[in-house]
Amino acid sequence: MRSTEASPIDPGDLTIVPANEATWADLTAIFGTTDSGRCNCQRFRTRGWFWDQATDEQRRARLREQTNCDDPQATSTTGLVAYLTEGGERVPAGWVAVEPRTEYPRLLGLPTVWKARPGEDRQDDGVWSVTCFVVRKGYRRRGLTYALAAATIPYAKANGARALEGYAMRTQPGRAITWGELHVGAVQVFADAGFEEVSSPSVRRAVMRVDFDR
Repeated sequence: MRSTEASPIDPGDLTIVPANEATWADLTAIFGTTDSGRCNCQRFRTRGWFWDQATDEQRRARLREQTNCDDPQATSTTGLVAYLTEGGERVPAGWVAVEPRTEYPRLLGLPTVWKARPGEDRQDDGVWSVTCFVVRKGYRRRGLTYALAAATIPYAKANGARALEGYAMRTQPGRAITWGELHVGAVQVFADAGFEEVSSPSVRRAVMRVDFDR
């Protein structure tokens, strides 16, 4: 795979599909073996011993089960996969986790969530969440997270969501931010997609949201 980090992505070269329409080999290529490849999008989905004690292989197996990769006829999945076509080659390049908020038990226990809409039932499965972005090494800093964030809106709405939330980090000039923080997405990424800030649980965290007209 060649490194193409310098040039912005042409939207016409990008295809974003539900994860069950992608192959498991493609998704694992996106995640790699470090950072996201160790979490495998299990941080917000698990509680108790599994998060603390599970091996990388166990977390990877959970992700495979949740996404239903390699099964286009599956009735459920847990995210979207982005493919980039360049030089005649179709390459798996990015991932975003998006599904009903109730699928994230650890997330539901955070003030980030319950302060967003005081009085809202946290068990309302009509509210969906965007919890993680992963861009494959060699394709970063090209605007792919912006495209992925935008794709979550029609996808969630088409699947019955009445609202969609993201739990973004607020970047600050001159202050470094690590992947471990920014994997949830930056405020600007969500704002450009059409999300609006509805609360700020901390100095660096903002809850971004779209409420759909039903």
